[in-house]
Amino acid sequence: SVLSRYENQITILSDYLEEFPETDEPVWILGRQHHLNTDKSKLLLDISARLWFTYRRKFSPIGGTGPSSDAGWGCMLRCGQMMLAQALICRHLGRDWQWEKHKKQPEEYHRILRCFLDRKDCCYSIHQMAQMGVGEGKSIGEWFGPNTVAQVLKKLALFDEWNSLAVYVSMDNTVVIEDIKKMCWSPPQSSSAAHSSAHLHRSALGRNKNTAGFCTGWKPLLLIIPLRLGINHINPVYIDAFKECFKMPQSLGALGGKPNNAYYFIGFLGNELIYLDPHTTQSFVDSEENGTVDDQSFHCQQAPHRMKIMNLDPSVALGFFCKEECDFDNWCSLVQKEILKQQSLRMFELVQKHPPHWPPFIPPTKPEVTTTGAGAVPTGSAVVPQSFLISEQ
Repeated sequence: SVLSRYENQITILSDYLEEFPETDEPVWILGRQHHLNTDKSKLLLDISARLWFTYRRKFSPIGGTGPSSDAGWGCMLRCGQMMLAQALICRHLGRDWQWEKHKKQPEEYHRILRCFLDRKDCCYSIHQMAQMGVGEGKSIGEWFGPNTVAQVLKKLALFDEWNSLAVYVSMDNTVVIEDIKKMCWSPPQSSSAAHSSAHLHRSALGRNKNTAGFCTGWKPLLLIIPLRLGINHINPVYIDAFKECFKMPQSLGALGGKPNNAYYFIGFLGNELIYLDPHTTQSFVDSEENGTVDDQSFHCQQAPHRMKIMNLDPSVALGFFCKEECDFDNWCSLVQKEILKQQSLRMFELVQKHPPHWPPFIPPTKPEVTTTGAGAVPTGSAVVPQSFLISEQ
């Protein structure tokens, strides 16, 4: 406990030392541009609104007999939670939603938070992520890389009916448009006439800014692109394209960091990346009887950390969220214009058709299982059946 308090003090002190410099250069945060000289307060509000997940202690032991803290090993899982939480915020509240201390928040916000509480019956808890990682070859308590976290989120999302996300994790640095559209159209259209009718309907909805109006049949897309941007260090040829991704309105930032030290990157200033750091150990927080969550410790309220982009480990995962098909089409256009046409050495490929030498693409579906062993679930939480976790092990 003494070490934990010391770690917290060091983290807070270093945050205060990392104030933004005086500069005319714009700051980009998850698709939004800020100017330090004119709207620094808006910039800091935008950053503090992101859900911040850190190490926790004193939660129920993972798997019943495992660790009751993820300090020292769970940083990449926490970063994966932050990226996914940002997708859910965009899904239900919109990218421009702002959090303010002590202000009453909508029910959807608390429902999102409950998905990530450190309990075995919460869909994206540290418990579920660590146990699902066993199926990816990671022991509980072992450090994850960006791709492993992406695969775990893809599996857990199959059990999350409330958020109903389609999670696509690219293979071999290649994003296949045909496969994504096949996965996001649910249920499949029975005829070309039905598809045409639905297309007209969703085009109309695309102009409707109401967050409750989702496209008929189109499942909101969480797109994760694991990449290797060099061998031992990031190749400078990728830097401009990497920064360009943070400018896209669909941006969810990036997972990465340094060896065994994960950060959630949310933007950049010049040649410095801006990130949220999970390496602070806080006590477990549960939901209240009325379903709300004391959320003070889930928002970073100091100036964020920065690091030189050349210090980034080359193993990263980019994240994007496309709520509607038109968002995905727009993302494809931006990638073609800003990344692929500008690059001699491409960061990743975007192709229309499924490569013929690949195995056939089959959209993932929730396994048929009998739910046993999960405790009482708070309203609004999604459950991953314990029996599925056992079969994965």
